[in-house]
Amino acid sequence: MDAADAVKLRDSYQMPRLGLGTYMVGKESVCNALKSGYRLIDTASLYGNEEGVGEAIQESGIPREELFVVTKAWNNEHGREEINEAFQRSLKKLGLDYVDLYLMHSPAGGRLLETWDTMCQLQAKGLIRSVGVANFNASHLTELKKARPDNIPMVNQIEIHPFVSWNECLEVCQREGITVMAYSPLAQAGKLTDPTLVGIAGKYDRSPAQVMIRWSLQRGFVCIPRSSKDSRIKENASVFDFTLSQEDMATLNGMDVGYIADWPGIMQSPWDP
Repeated sequence: MDAADAVKLRDSYQMPRLGLGTYMVGKESVCNALKSGYRLIDTASLYGNEEGVGEAIQESGIPREELFVVTKAWNNEHGREEINEAFQRSLKKLGLDYVDLYLMHSPAGGRLLETWDTMCQLQAKGLIRSVGVANFNASHLTELKKARPDNIPMVNQIEIHPFVSWNECLEVCQREGITVMAYSPLAQAGKLTDPTLVGIAGKYDRSPAQVMIRWSLQRGFVCIPRSSKDSRIKENASVFDFTLSQEDMATLNGMDVGYIADWPGIMQSPWDP
């Protein structure tokens, strides 16, 4: 794994381009990922595993400055008082002095501007390095920019893979310099037997999962595949020694069929400032 492969966020912080998603993933898997060279760990208050993630980080012995830790505030934690309390809970469970990236987990919780402003205040206190959002569509991002033109998210974490592309959302992210972070980049294994994908994987003597991850990286996304199996964690990281051809990238780019593996409809939540 190329631990040095990183993207520079708009605020100049370096974020690894490959990390571990930890939904329903325990401490042991985080330990294994860190041993395998992962330096980006993505968690959330919703996942109920921040404490285990924090323990894995402490036990790893890896210097804090070499790690990039992401966590998120859930929908019932929106609001000025609520987000302050939620962040402090997360920080305590993780056992950290700061987090590298704090995200609003989705727009569905409402009170978006109040929540966003409070996150930015926590950032100003040095408790968060970068702030961002998750599951925001093009309209959400546009409205947030209109309301807070000087505080545009650094990151938007969305489900993205060759089978669902969210092109309008990607256009806004590219225009505004918002880094796209791809969760469920393997479509939760729902498309790994697709004949076209399998055919491309065979050309490179790679697994379909590795091809999907490589596609994300070549598209410029930060990619956080989730796995609890040590062998899969290692396999998912073995994607820095091959490159998909322009022809194969074009084929994969054309495979969008609107297949959503995780939260159907979540990005259609109304803008609720």
